[in-house]
Amino acid sequence: MINAMGADKKTVIIFDDDEDIIAICQYILEENGYEVHTFTDCIDPVAKVERLNPDVILMDNWIPDEGGIVTTQKLKKTKSVKDIPVIYFSANSDIKALADAAGAQAYLAKPFELEELENIVSKMLN
Repeated sequence: MINAMGADKKTVIIFDDDEDIIAICQYILEENGYEVHTFTDCIDPVAKVERLNPDVILMDNWIPDEGGIVTTQKLKKTKSVKDIPVIYFSANSDIKALADAAGAQAYLAKPFELEELENIVSKMLN
């Protein structure tokens, strides 16, 4: 996809089972010029990520079926998608440890300010 400035549009995948979080994140990211794809489960995550080849992934901790840690670990063990940055996001108070266990490059604690979301996605892309 080409945006108004002629550059390729960056793609973000959001894995989260909370429709409200998805709606907010999708709105903010699309307003910032990203192409956003969302999934409310982690069924066959490698195939989903390979098909869309995103620039960054937002991964919730509590998501059916396997959860964010196992799903992120699967992605990081798959050669074709292992280098795509994952931002782990959760309301869990121990989010840093969860993100580290998953192998994510960054984390974002829920609830978060919309500006924090914009900043961390932008940072992962640069």
